[in-house]
Amino acid sequence: MLPTDWNQAILVGRVLREAGPSPVILRDGSVWDVSREAPTVADLLERDDIANLSGERVCAIEDLTADMLLAPIDLQCVKAAGVTFAVSAIERVIEERARGDSGAAAAIRGDLEAKVGSGIRSVVPGSPEAANLKAALIEAGMWSQYLEVAIGPDAEVFTKAPVLSAVGWGAEIGVRSDSDWNNPEPEVVVIVDSTGTIRGATLGNDVNLRDFEGRSALLLGKAKDNNASTSLGPFIRVFDANFTMDDVRGAEIDLLIEGPEGYRLEGANKMSQISRDPTELVRQALSEHQYPDGFALFLGTLFAPIQDRDHPGRGFTHKSGDLVSISSPKLGKLVNRVTTSKAAAPWALGIRDLMRNLADRGLLAQKIFA
Repeated sequence: MLPTDWNQAILVGRVLREAGPSPVILRDGSVWDVSREAPTVADLLERDDIANLSGERVCAIEDLTADMLLAPIDLQCVKAAGVTFAVSAIERVIEERARGDSGAAAAIRGDLEAKVGSGIRSVVPGSPEAANLKAALIEAGMWSQYLEVAIGPDAEVFTKAPVLSAVGWGAEIGVRSDSDWNNPEPEVVVIVDSTGTIRGATLGNDVNLRDFEGRSALLLGKAKDNNASTSLGPFIRVFDANFTMDDVRGAEIDLLIEGPEGYRLEGANKMSQISRDPTELVRQALSEHQYPDGFALFLGTLFAPIQDRDHPGRGFTHKSGDLVSISSPKLGKLVNRVTTSKAAAPWALGIRDLMRNLADRGLLAQKIFA
């Protein structure tokens, strides 16, 4: 699960201990509980001395299990940017024109790619050239709300999941039981502190229901925010001399789906092809909003599977039991098995329970608000 250069990385996570959820750092081959220094990951990421914190040894890294390892964020809001790659923009337009019917997608794809693909790949979003392309596409009757956020001045930034609802490495991820066209979305997720500073990054699976969103963009909430439908981890890699924003910009994320029937699909997400810089997406997320506990921001993906699974022309959709592996050399590997959101373990520990737990453990210090 670790980055290839893990011994040169500052890695932050969360584990479930007998006393309760605890922020941890990885150092010297071991997992260290630093909850006495920072009771939440949100607190931990406000500090400049993360690499030097002392704590209680939990276990060796190789002894971590899925039952122990939680998503590496806690109080941060989970945000996501959509349609940030040209390929994904085209696929969203296909969903829209197909009205969520996977059987109609293949017939639309070739024509749309020929007429729109080169244009949206060649312009900078929000530029005069993008505005000219928009005018031409409107005149040709080919405009879409998805193209607006792909090449217009305003990015699509939405709230993906409630605080504390994300699952971590080894947990089951959920798709709605009434969805029959869906897929994983392998992404880099940047972690932002209360000041708006990007402190590091992790991997994420922004599970997507193509049938729901294709029927109507107003169903985005139902398509994106379901039990266990947000996976993050395994750890946050904090920026330092060995890992910077340029590593995020150049990251290549590999995806492997292994189905219970022997099906296998490989894909990739290349951050070099993103249409808006990650810092610009963070700026837009912060536009007229404050995040006193910070936030996690999914940066989007160019991966949109069109390889047929069961029926010619119907493309890919998940089956329960699919094993999804998302990996990148400097961020490690995030692995989850697919189930339905109904069958996944229910989300039970909310903010009140966490605060009560931290209070019972004597980890909450008084803060005087100015």
